[in-house]
Amino acid sequence: MKTEHSVFFKNSADMDEISSESIDLIVTSPPYPMIEMWDEIFISENTEIKKLIEEQNGFKAFKLMHQELNKIWGECSRVIKKGGIICINIGDATRKIGNIFRLYPNHVEIANYFHENGYIVLPSILWRKPTNSPTKFMGSGMIPSNAYITLEHEYILIFRKGKKKRKFQPKSQKRYNSAYFWEERNRWFSDIWSDIKGESQSLENYNNLRERSAAFPIELPYRLINMFSIYGDNILDPFWGTGTTSIAAMISARNSYGYEKISDFSEVFNNNIKNIKEITRTINLSRLTNHISFVKKYIKEKEIKYSSIKYKFPVVTTQEKNFLLYSIDNVQKSGNSYKINHREYEYEYEYEVENRKKLIQSRLIP
Repeated sequence: MKTEHSVFFKNSADMDEISSESIDLIVTSPPYPMIEMWDEIFISENTEIKKLIEEQNGFKAFKLMHQELNKIWGECSRVIKKGGIICINIGDATRKIGNIFRLYPNHVEIANYFHENGYIVLPSILWRKPTNSPTKFMGSGMIPSNAYITLEHEYILIFRKGKKKRKFQPKSQKRYNSAYFWEERNRWFSDIWSDIKGESQSLENYNNLRERSAAFPIELPYRLINMFSIYGDNILDPFWGTGTTSIAAMISARNSYGYEKISDFSEVFNNNIKNIKEITRTINLSRLTNHISFVKKYIKEKEIKYSSIKYKFPVVTTQEKNFLLYSIDNVQKSGNSYKINHREYEYEYEYEVENRKKLIQSRLIP
């Protein structure tokens, strides 16, 4: 299998390099309106925002920031296929403008935009990021009633273009090969995610970028890509940043497109994909070994009737029988485009042989 990946360093309000209705899935995390570190991004598009903040009119500045985001959402609407899915990771903002501290509900503004523009609003995910902070309160401490609730979660908003679900060819091999495990489905399709940690991006060697990038852990786009697309699909991130969505698409054997205004991020991305083969191998092996650990416990309570055709271990449902992972053979770079050759991932046989007797004794394999 081959996939292609391209990044364009320009404003994604104009994605004329992408044909209409050619994208299967959008996974992105835009700058969050009213988070101070991203003020300059919005001000560069509309100087009226700076004036409103200086005048302490936070509400109007908030609205204008979302008007800028809406330009990108409109272009996303052009390129996404009918039945395609858009996943947007967004956090609300808390900010003190003048003497007033308040919440700016970014997820509400974005959900309203897609609702009003004919999208089907699907159940969202509450991403609760673990924190190590022992003191979480804000405001007046132990004295009622002027303390504030801490904000430790973000939203993953999910929208479908049109009323009809995406159609596939009957018994599509790519679709069945793209299956996830039963236990992964139960965890991934929960409305609360607390097992993915937020992280600071390592940009120590990129001083000019450190204040212009947000943490976007690879587990998040990787999971969404595997939930809502199949092998060979086209994935888009209109707020590309350091290219985490593209890396997740590469690992998942999907094609990808990214748009980013700051071209310096390409250096970070190129350094990251130097280890793409090993990252892919690690993620693949982790999924398989985690599954084996799961079925080892599951089989003690219930009988498992099915086996993976490719990997031979037990699976809970017949839909998992064709489960297949891909590894990466090589990456060919040309400018800001990348071509990747994938091959079917072979299970770590040295691991399997080493543990085969244990697995037989546990009735995990015949």
